[in-house]
Amino acid sequence: MSELVLLAQSGFPAPMGGLTLAHYLFVSAAMFVLGVIGFLTRRNLIIMFLCTEMMFQAAGLALIAFSRFWLNQTGQTFVIFVITIAAAEAALALALVVLLFRKRESLSADEWSEMSG
Repeated sequence: MSELVLLAQSGFPAPMGGLTLAHYLFVSAAMFVLGVIGFLTRRNLIIMFLCTEMMFQAAGLALIAFSRFWLNQTGQTFVIFVITIAAAEAALALALVVLLFRKRESLSADEWSEMSG
């Protein structure tokens, strides 16, 4: 039993190499750019919502990559908050999408400008 405890506590994780960090940041930046492009070019509310979620996940991936690179858990803690905010945003956005669909039977973002009161 004592050997298992010693193995578990024997060493701090080795730092992540710069090349590996660059790969994670490239994937994160690509996800974010695809999310922005999708959000700006599509008019379907569900697609816009999914693109927003992709941007949240890209930011979370960058935070986790930097957190692991600097051997600090602060970035991972912030990711928990980002996921919590994304869940609240998902609930609100889906409720608005359902409301719009019931009123207009369309998921086009242009329908929002026609709704009043």
